[in-house]
Amino acid sequence: MICQECGKRPSTLHFTKIVNGEKTEFHICEACAREKGEGIPGAPNSFSIHSLLSGILDFDTVASKGFDNLQPQESMRCETCGMSYAQFSKIGRFGCSDCYEAFGERLNPLIKRIHGNTKHSGKIPKRTGLKVQCKRQIEQLRVELHRYIEAEEFEKAATVRDQIRELERKMQQSS
Repeated sequence: MICQECGKRPSTLHFTKIVNGEKTEFHICEACAREKGEGIPGAPNSFSIHSLLSGILDFDTVASKGFDNLQPQESMRCETCGMSYAQFSKIGRFGCSDCYEAFGERLNPLIKRIHGNTKHSGKIPKRTGLKVQCKRQIEQLRVELHRYIEAEEFEKAATVRDQIRELERKMQQSS
């Protein structure tokens, strides 16, 4: 898709605005977004996308209260690309794939705030998600196992225990 502003470059930013049930879509390139101050076109008092991300990432100050074991944001750096957490907070993008590991302790509260959870709960592709499906099934069986034990239904508990062991064995063989 071509940028709606310049009509030259491919659009990389896509916005959908819904007002009173009326949907309007905007497709612009990164250069035009920069020229426009990276605001959302067509929005009154448009705001900067990076300001939005920085606002979300500023969650750091709230999240770190009570978490004395977290490293100060200034000293956190990715060893591969050298990006600091402060730079990530301003830019809103990682420098490399290793940044996920480097900033991991700070990302979980952030992801939980944005998405509501840190665990995926949607559909999983059948071909590639076999391991994840097995883990979910094991978790469900463990809950069931505890219920049977509490209800003192030990024969059913033993059957569920054997199912768990079989699934765990299958997972280890596929690894």
